[in-house]
Amino acid sequence: MALLQQRRKIPSLSLASTPVHHRPILSLQTIPRPAVTTTITSSSSTAPISASDLERLQVLGHGSGGTVYKVLHKPTSTPYALKQLHSPAADSSSDNNTLQSELDILRRTTGSPYVVHCHAIFEKPSGDVSVLMEYMDLGSLETLLKSQGPFSEEKLAPIARQVLEGLDYLHKTHKIVHRDIKPGNLLMNNKKEVKIADFGCSSDESCSSSVGTCAYMSPERFDPERYGGSHNGYACDIWSFGVTIMELYMGYFPLLPKGQRPDWASLMCAICFGEVPCLPEGASEDFRSFLECCMHKEASKRWTAAQLLTHPFVCKAPSEECKPNLFDKKRKRDDDGVERSERSQKSIKIEVC
Repeated sequence: MALLQQRRKIPSLSLASTPVHHRPILSLQTIPRPAVTTTITSSSSTAPISASDLERLQVLGHGSGGTVYKVLHKPTSTPYALKQLHSPAADSSSDNNTLQSELDILRRTTGSPYVVHCHAIFEKPSGDVSVLMEYMDLGSLETLLKSQGPFSEEKLAPIARQVLEGLDYLHKTHKIVHRDIKPGNLLMNNKKEVKIADFGCSSDESCSSSVGTCAYMSPERFDPERYGGSHNGYACDIWSFGVTIMELYMGYFPLLPKGQRPDWASLMCAICFGEVPCLPEGASEDFRSFLECCMHKEASKRWTAAQLLTHPFVCKAPSEECKPNLFDKKRKRDDDGVERSERSQKSIKIEVC
């Protein structure tokens, strides 16, 4: 294990630490330009939003690359979240490429109610950039977990459905892999709407690099050499989503014993070599089955976001009509010509702990 750690050269990790090679929330490329102070990319309002019309109300959070403020658009009295960023170093080509990719994703993903909306981008001649985002007043699911405790199945079902809708939109419509799905990157507002945020680690389909938060990485991302070096990026997001849902239900990071501080070695043992943890007694069979579909060690056996949207657990979400259910029984004749019913998907063994 020591040789593996030396070979991979990955530092010790903690859930609260900044993700490896991770950019701050919705950081943006510094684009070569003349003396332009404001660039508007998109807005839901009829008139462009000017930076001079924004009034700072309070600090929402700090990161290594900037600060997030709650601001008020004075002409409309509409609250927004404003992320202020510092431009990357001029000689940092990798950071520039990451920011360029994120900016492109922000411009492309404005068509889903399950993705936090970017309204405008403001640039200064100095290279500093601010991003005006939809304000989600209840904060992240990580914050809610800490303040309110674990989520019940009844509360998790609509949350899971909304996150899957967002992932299905990213995967199917734009061929984007998020690569950092976790409680801290899922935001909620007072309407109980849940939306995906932070595209600093995202990419088009590929999931080969080690960006993101290691604790939520799938086995094939955490140790690509062991799994052949190539894999389905969409399936990586599904694993991270499964770990996230399990954490929200259990109240702590589920792949390690409660209270254990994660480091690279313990995470590798748990994710790549350990068994997927079982839910506590009292969890429903539908919930157990749902997480089994998300957290197969073999990426090819994980369900897609679209398939998971048909699962009975998600269909418990209030006021939601399920898509055609993969669990619906169909009639089929066996070799003896006798009619029998079977699931349209291969059944998944559920371990009851």
